[in-house]
Amino acid sequence: MTQDPAVEVLQDPSHGFTGIPHQREHFSAELRVRLYRSGTGLRMLAIPRGLSASDTAEWHEALLEVPAEELLDRANRLLAIWRDQVVGRIGTGFGDGQQVGGHPLAESVDLSELRQLTDPLVTQLADEGFELLQVVLDGTGYDLGRFREFLLDTLAGGRQLRVSFDSEWQLPWPMLAVDPAECDSPWEAFLGYRHQVEQARTGYPWDHAPLGRRERATASLNKDTFLDHVNRSHEVQKLLEERSLLTVRTRGSELLEALSCSVLQEDLMYFWCHGRFVSTGASGQVLAVRLSDSEDIDGPVVKRKRRRYIRSPQSRFKPFVLLNACHSAKAAAPGRLKHLGQELIDQGAEGVLAPQIEIPEDFAAEYAYAFLDRYLTGAHTAGAIGQWLVRRFAREFHNPLALVYALNSGINTRLDLVS
Repeated sequence: MTQDPAVEVLQDPSHGFTGIPHQREHFSAELRVRLYRSGTGLRMLAIPRGLSASDTAEWHEALLEVPAEELLDRANRLLAIWRDQVVGRIGTGFGDGQQVGGHPLAESVDLSELRQLTDPLVTQLADEGFELLQVVLDGTGYDLGRFREFLLDTLAGGRQLRVSFDSEWQLPWPMLAVDPAECDSPWEAFLGYRHQVEQARTGYPWDHAPLGRRERATASLNKDTFLDHVNRSHEVQKLLEERSLLTVRTRGSELLEALSCSVLQEDLMYFWCHGRFVSTGASGQVLAVRLSDSEDIDGPVVKRKRRRYIRSPQSRFKPFVLLNACHSAKAAAPGRLKHLGQELIDQGAEGVLAPQIEIPEDFAAEYAYAFLDRYLTGAHTAGAIGQWLVRRFAREFHNPLALVYALNSGINTRLDLVS
């Protein structure tokens, strides 16, 4: 007598043949770098994958000699240099066609006619970025010397990598640089120009309520209407209207109401507003954004609105977030209240792309249009688009400000209408 064998389905990636299993993209080479506490100091671990046939189990590790406090101070110094020398630079009037006063590097996206300013400035910024990387790796220990040799050689090599930095100290990774003297141009020294770079998410992923197959992406535009005058801002909104099912929010209460829902059916969240630091007491402050009203949207209020849903398989919050507000990529120090971008990641966002310092409004709108235009095709990952934009703004406009945008998680995220 024939018998039907018993079958137990342990995994069903096609959901009973109703969907297409997730197609994992093949990447040629990647580097994961972890910076973490070890006793009273810091330790760094690097794991390469795909660099050679023998590196599948190879890892490199060393105890750092730089104190965490100095590392954070140096990182803030680098951000301040970019803020003052690029965004806040005042015109001196020296040179043909230059005007006295104003902020010449912030008033236009295309800086090609100011190459006499930008070329030496980019050289200086690359030197500063290399200095910070050297500070991270500086020391006399034998293991540290071997680790430094490996990491610098890998980052400066000819291979384009996907580099994930896992660290509670969120340094301005795209603005760090390898030795500019070893590069054909100072642009090529920056890590954000050479590689795809992210501040990696820590912890295990969690299941979200599925949405099934959609014909179009669902997106939101969370904006301050006082920025409607900015060039390209209306074109960005039109792009979102044409390529997605768009919800426009102009008040903080509307955004908080949406965040209070267990399932937020958005593939993409775009913020077009101002960011500012709000005092939380004598020794603390938290990054908040405002839409067209006076409601501060910060990390703690997002956490409060979604507290009951965290890691629940009946809830969903998985958008990729373009947080186009000044300072919004900057992370709070360990042990402090999380800034908005960090909390969105903790609540389940696929990734957050945001500027680390003040950003000129015209540049921010131009950057957003170029990013969203590519991301909404579903053909490119966020990490690949971010690197492409750095190179595009450098090549076409001689403008280094795309390096200011930092990606918090989401290096492999692309628009996927099947979940």
